[in-house]
Amino acid sequence: MDINIPFLNGKAKQMMVGGKWVDAASGQTFATINPANGQELAQVAMGDAIDVDRAVAAARAAFEGSWGKAKPFERQARILRLAQLIDDNFDELCMLDTLEMGAPVKRVAGQRIRAQALLRFYAAQAVAIRGDTIENSAPGEFLSYTLKEPVGVVGAITPWNGPTIGTILKVGPVLATGCTLVMKPSEEGSLAPLRIAELCLEAGIPEGVFNVVTGYGGGAGAALAAHPDVDKISFTGSVGVGQKIAQAATVNLKRVTLELGGKSPDVVFADADLDAAVPGAAMGCFANSGQVCCAGTRLFVQRAIYEEFTQRVAEFGKTLRVGDGLDPETDIGPLVSARQLDRVSSYLDIGREEGARTISGGARSAEAELAAGYFVPPTVFVDVNNDMRIAQEEIFGPVLSAIPFDDVDEAIALSNKSNFGLGSGLWTRDINKANRMAKELRAGTVWINCYLTLDPAVPFGGFGMSGYGREMGPQHIEDYLETKAVWTRYG
Repeated sequence: MDINIPFLNGKAKQMMVGGKWVDAASGQTFATINPANGQELAQVAMGDAIDVDRAVAAARAAFEGSWGKAKPFERQARILRLAQLIDDNFDELCMLDTLEMGAPVKRVAGQRIRAQALLRFYAAQAVAIRGDTIENSAPGEFLSYTLKEPVGVVGAITPWNGPTIGTILKVGPVLATGCTLVMKPSEEGSLAPLRIAELCLEAGIPEGVFNVVTGYGGGAGAALAAHPDVDKISFTGSVGVGQKIAQAATVNLKRVTLELGGKSPDVVFADADLDAAVPGAAMGCFANSGQVCCAGTRLFVQRAIYEEFTQRVAEFGKTLRVGDGLDPETDIGPLVSARQLDRVSSYLDIGREEGARTISGGARSAEAELAAGYFVPPTVFVDVNNDMRIAQEEIFGPVLSAIPFDDVDEAIALSNKSNFGLGSGLWTRDINKANRMAKELRAGTVWINCYLTLDPAVPFGGFGMSGYGREMGPQHIEDYLETKAVWTRYG
């Protein structure tokens, strides 16, 4: 496959600050790696606190300048123009995602419609922001109403498991509300965010509205989270980093939203349509090599069908083609990095040490054409109990832990025995069971007879250690707005 990408010509990528390509103040760079073969793709500027200062200053100037005064219709027009440019250049963005984080090109290409749906949703929200006129009981004659105003300069820290869509989820609400943005993308997913920043300028979005500071979490990320002139942080990533960001944000009590990890239950009852539930449950875990925050990695199966169902899921996993994401026939690409491969491999060892047994997968792919990359095939563990580490800790790989249950009460209890609460699923033909489970599962999303279905109008987020705040839906826009009450005495 032709992988000539003009954006990668020259191999060195600068940061976008104030509408200009700039080197890191330190002059240092880091390598971004193709996880399919371990080869370097490019050198990327390694930003630090000085670069964050420059980017925040540019964002503040843009917020206090023309962008902060732009009318809703102007913001909508810019988002729609950006949507068109992203669509026109989506093949390039798709290739950047595949090269940098390994996702199969056919999976990323399938995100084109989602990218457009998100941007057009945010464009619609730009002209739908409104306050309320409120009847009050104050003595005398008063008019009371509320105004919605942009929160200001937003810092976004994004993960590597979907660079293009992850960037859109941060820049969309910023543009809709009139905020400005400084983004620190994952060092393992920097290329698509930089290209989208370039497209923002082409769309007529003013310089300084969208800034990208590349680098590592301990440098640029920590500086952004603690910056006193940042009004809000939006973070997507691990629980541990989310906790550090929440602590750092206390320096100026900036608003924080956190979309963190999960250990989501997927519950299959004996009365389910198994022909639908097998691929649904399998891909609910194995999609994107399991590198999905809400992946259904705890598979609870009613005991009467436990052996049959787990075998069918294992056999389905074996039919998925593992390989280089550039191959259009690939279903499962590599893990994102050698570090992630080590993490997943350690959990495969932990599972066996705890007494679980693999009926498919269970070790790094050893085939000659895969040996240089970071590949783990779809893995199914059986003989698992809900207290094992592989059932309670987020692995972030294509590793499924199958656990039997007897009845609805036990399914609810087992599902809710987790510190996380991001996604959950269930498969049944019984509407009473479905409604009861939907009510009692402690998770931000419940999928019934489906999994990983998303839409821009429907909010997504978690309970417990899965974070707080929502992405998508009207609630997402609210997180980027301040509410101001206005009182007027008359008469």
